[in-house]
Amino acid sequence: MQIHSVGIDLGKTTFHLVALSAAGKVLLRKKFTQKQLITFTANMQTSLVGMEACSGAHFLGRALRAQGHDVKLIPAQFVKPFVKSNKNDFIDAEAIAEAVVRENMRFVPIKTDDQLDLQALHRVRERLIIRRTSVINQIRSFLLERGIVFAKSPIRLREAIPEVLENANENLTPRMRNLVAMLWDEWKDLELQIVEMNDEVERIASSDAACVRLRQIPGVGPLVATAIVASIGNGAAFKKGREFAAWMGLVPKQHSTGGKAKLYGISKRGNRYLRKILIHGARAVVLRSKRERIAMGAWLTALETRAPRNVLIVAMANKLARITWAVLSTGQDYRAIPNAIVA
Repeated sequence: MQIHSVGIDLGKTTFHLVALSAAGKVLLRKKFTQKQLITFTANMQTSLVGMEACSGAHFLGRALRAQGHDVKLIPAQFVKPFVKSNKNDFIDAEAIAEAVVRENMRFVPIKTDDQLDLQALHRVRERLIIRRTSVINQIRSFLLERGIVFAKSPIRLREAIPEVLENANENLTPRMRNLVAMLWDEWKDLELQIVEMNDEVERIASSDAACVRLRQIPGVGPLVATAIVASIGNGAAFKKGREFAAWMGLVPKQHSTGGKAKLYGISKRGNRYLRKILIHGARAVVLRSKRERIAMGAWLTALETRAPRNVLIVAMANKLARITWAVLSTGQDYRAIPNAIVA
């Protein structure tokens, strides 16, 4: 019988494949290693292949597309309703094969190597920042136990650490002094690494055409621009900017029934890191921009009179998300319309 769809359940070392007919009958059910899977699919008729969007999916998706297959990645939460009864790898693969043929299913675009590199750069930078914060907090806690207190800003602590280590009158034992010195060296190393990451992000944002266009938008700097390009590419996965904003969780969570609409706070779904830095960009626009010089200034001022500050910031982030999608999807520059109030 003719294969209608194929579902592949991905693992670290084992991969489970299930092929279905147009009637939904299981035609193949096989288990492979990665090399065996690529060899098998190279000799298989070209088919619609579905996989969950998880680690390793982009590499395998590009490999199968090079063989002529129509490969689609599905978010894991959209596959779960198709899993029947108990769970195992073959049942998961069968559920993927059923989900991939749905006309209204949402898919994840396969990322290019450049997108994956850029995404990895952001993840490493974020990990270094978290680690730096942890080191700073540990230094503060150790010194607090010795009665040494500093202002909240890390700058104040960084300025005072050398004097604390050199001052023999401070209430520090030799062992604690050595530990704080070790943490201080680690902090300086982390700062250098973060600066290198920031410089690399700046170079990419200045050379990539899509990032250059995005940086024309108020509140979108090199970090936001490169993170958006790494996540959605040209925005082809979304039909409109509202879908992109909803994917990032910048719209109210809805739980409506019986004709009664119930809206709550923002859903906070999707890419948490991307949502965080976009809200930071929106906060900069709301708090620091001169509103008479930007197209959204009048809209911000009008909304500020009837909404709390944080609601205003999230609304601004939603608007920035929709604008960035429009710039990416059309390939055109950002065009500001002065003195326009957008509802």
